[in-house]
Amino acid sequence: MAQELTIRIIDGADLPAATRAEIVCLCTAAYGEDFEPYLIYPAPIHLLGYLGEALVSHAMWVTRWLQPGAAAPLRTAYVEAVATDPAHQGRGYASAIMRRLAAAVADFDLAALSPSDEAYYARLGWERWRGPLSIRAADGILATPDEEAMILRLPATPPLDLDGPLSAEWRAGELW
Repeated sequence: MAQELTIRIIDGADLPAATRAEIVCLCTAAYGEDFEPYLIYPAPIHLLGYLGEALVSHAMWVTRWLQPGAAAPLRTAYVEAVATDPAHQGRGYASAIMRRLAAAVADFDLAALSPSDEAYYARLGWERWRGPLSIRAADGILATPDEEAMILRLPATPPLDLDGPLSAEWRAGELW
């Protein structure tokens, strides 16, 4: 990295409107689509990567309950909105954010995400869930065969069968 990245962690409830707008602009530029509708999840924790005063990288997590097979649901740090400003990509900023995120969620049972680039996350220690995915809805289980998930084992993660089923609770917006 050419310049030192400063990483700040902020609870979504404490996020100033101007910073939220910066996150939306950053993610919109990185994903090439309006990101405003995607920041709807309750109680997010944001990791903000700054070069000086410029926001250049972002990730956030929300608490979800993922259930491997018939085991008890696991308190999961579910990662969303990993993005780096296109002008600053390829410099390791998102990797620094993700390493800091892994340390920040070490007290969870598990970390998970829906990957946009599986090879990128695999380099950071994330593993692809190979088994079937589904959503636990009020009216039953909804199979989600077109979805993908990756997990990061944390100190409290129990033994997992990555070829077995994995379900998440239903939520508004993107299910995974």
